Amino acid sequence: MKSVKSILIATTLICASVVSGLSAQQAAQPAPHEFEVALGDSVMIRRECVEYSTGERPSVWVWDKVHTVRQLGTKKYSDGVLLMNIYSWICDTCLIPVNGRSAEAIAEAQAKQKAEREAWEKAMQEGTDPEAAARAAREAAEAEEAAAAEAARKAAEEEAAAAAAKDTVVAQEPVKEEEPVKEEEPAQEAVKRPYHRFTIGLRGGASSLLHNSTKGNWLCGGDVVLDLQYAHYWAKDGRPVDLGLIVGVGIGYAQSSLKADPTTDTTIVDMDNMNIKYNIRADEVKEHDGQLQLEVPLMFSLIHDNGFFLNVGPKFMLPVFTPYTQTVSRNDNTKITAELTDIGVAFENDEIMGRFSEGNYRQQGNDYKNRFTINVMLTAELGYEWTLKSGNSLGLGAFANYSVYNSFKNTPSDQLVQLTTQPTGTTEAAFQVNPATQTYAKGLGFFDAGIKLAYHFNFPKKRK
Repeated sequence: MKSVKSILIATTLICASVVSGLSAQQAAQPAPHEFEVALGDSVMIRRECVEYSTGERPSVWVWDKVHTVRQLGTKKYSDGVLLMNIYSWICDTCLIPVNGRSAEAIAEAQAKQKAEREAWEKAMQEGTDPEAAARAAREAAEAEEAAAAEAARKAAEEEAAAAAAKDTVVAQEPVKEEEPVKEEEPAQEAVKRPYHRFTIGLRGGASSLLHNSTKGNWLCGGDVVLDLQYAHYWAKDGRPVDLGLIVGVGIGYAQSSLKADPTTDTTIVDMDNMNIKYNIRADEVKEHDGQLQLEVPLMFSLIHDNGFFLNVGPKFMLPVFTPYTQTVSRNDNTKITAELTDIGVAFENDEIMGRFSEGNYRQQGNDYKNRFTINVMLTAELGYEWTLKSGNSLGLGAFANYSVYNSFKNTPSDQLVQLTTQPTGTTEAAFQVNPATQTYAKGLGFFDAGIKLAYHFNFPKKRK
């Protein structure tokens, strides 16, 4: 029992001594040093500081420069500060903080440091103190060595920077090689391949029905036609011209005119066993012939890369409606005379002979049955087209159509004005003016020429 008590007492004394020793050790340790500067601060070295914490003397060149704080404190030098480009510890009391100072204040501090250094160097050079002169010479040599080391360091940095820039350029070269891929996209788009187009066109110009007749003066008129067309083009890379085939439908209206002086018509009739010779004359007949026409093209097309185009080929045209308007001039020559040949008596515009009524002076009609015909034409279109930003095209050019075959056939007659009803004792004679085309023309054709404007929808879209 006594032995247990002895052990407990001894253990208590040992713990107490250990705790007291640790407390004494902690009390002996100095408090952490408080620095007046911080990492990254800009500082200058005081001129009166003549040695580093390691006991070495600073070189002359360090005093009049601004340095940057790299590290604070170390085990060996708790109040030491490590400056960039010096790599030697110096007490923080030897430093002058220049953070937040103006450029003028920093320049003034540098000038002051430089003046103090020059005064100290002058005293060393006067030789009053041999040891000081030797130290000055040593410091000058150290300064030269430091300057050479600094120059070598800068050269190494410049060389490393140049090498890094070169490596960066080399590293970026593959990226530059990828950039032309984007530039190649237009080239890929420009590679030719077959394409389609749908065209809406409007054309107009001078036109004529090409009446085949020796009587009257046939005059040109005008026409306007809407074209709806589809085309397929065969394009080949390296070939500057695209070859295409155009089909579609066109619908429009064409018109031309006639001026004619009718030949005197003679009709012999028998009334009450008396022969009557009629002389019927109209001074001038003006007729406007028109037709609503349907066209079906089958043309070959050539388009050059520079925008010029040429479309040529046959076209089939069918007149679906052929109205005409006819006007007879009213003057002294517009009359009817009759002669009773048995007794030699002549009458003029007498009631028994008949006369022109109001309806004879101007009449309209449709000679559809007599003029129903088919034209086979040769057509040509020449012009230029612009490719738009949308990929579609706008074309402008000249066109011409000429009929090489027409199914209209007619036996011409001189009976432009004819008697339709013979007179009696109580009934006047009736007369009519026939359609000039039906009377005079042996055949018809078609011709027109003018300007065409077209908008092309391209599939796929063309590129500029």
